[in-house]
Amino acid sequence: MRKSLLFGLVLAMHGGSVSAGIYKCVDSHGRVTYTNDVDTAKGCKQLDEDLPVSSVPSLKPPARSAPKVPDSSEQNFPRVSPDEQQSRDDSRRSILGTELAAEQKALAEAEKALAEQDSIRFGNERNYQKKLDRLEPFKQQVELHRRNVEALQKEIANLR
Repeated sequence: MRKSLLFGLVLAMHGGSVSAGIYKCVDSHGRVTYTNDVDTAKGCKQLDEDLPVSSVPSLKPPARSAPKVPDSSEQNFPRVSPDEQQSRDDSRRSILGTELAAEQKALAEAEKALAEQDSIRFGNERNYQKKLDRLEPFKQQVELHRRNVEALQKEIANLR
């Protein structure tokens, strides 16, 4: 007890005199940073203690001033001739066209199955919600095929 009281008194006496100053540093590119580390604050201006200081960390680290050196993978990246690229695009367009036709056919079949199921009413479906529950998988299939058709059409439109 006596040691903790003595430690508390010593801490209270020296606690007020220990203060970490806030330093404003401006680098050669004009970027401003703030620090409370005396070792890294060489050549920086100490701010008045009555000024409010935010302790929110920055979103990104400051950019390095070193020039970007291209990767060896960028230098050795294979180039494709315009004719070869056109051939690849034509092949891709053909494949996407085939997939689009198949997806449109599947959409038509799903819509037909939904219409058939919608026209049927079972005896145990006195509650309309039961019919809606039974039709839900068919509606989901129709919606899935519609989204696929839209995605394929968008992909074909984005080709060069």
